[in-house]
Amino acid sequence: MIRRRRSMEIIAGEPLLLSLKELAIQAGIEGEQVLAMVDEGLIEPVSGTSPQAWRFHADCVRRITMALRLQRDLQVNLAGAALAVQLLDEIHYLQYRVETLERLLGGD
Repeated sequence: MIRRRRSMEIIAGEPLLLSLKELAIQAGIEGEQVLAMVDEGLIEPVSGTSPQAWRFHADCVRRITMALRLQRDLQVNLAGAALAVQLLDEIHYLQYRVETLERLLGGD
């Protein structure tokens, strides 16, 4: 199951936004790798019109970490890792929806 690091995602009720440099540092990668991941659609900036002004949700660190693990452990290329992370996130979302509906319907 995918776990989110809530402590890093929200500060004082506002989502934590990271610059490209801050994101790279948090993920332990180079800025060029972040740019490649943006190009591949693994992550996307939520604001800014140029790489210097981009801001990313802190959750991008989790997505990057998952992609790096897939690349390292399974020798998946970046495109494959981006697709796998997207599908894993979708599965997590659907599991959440099912659990919510079961609670609403009084199921186990």
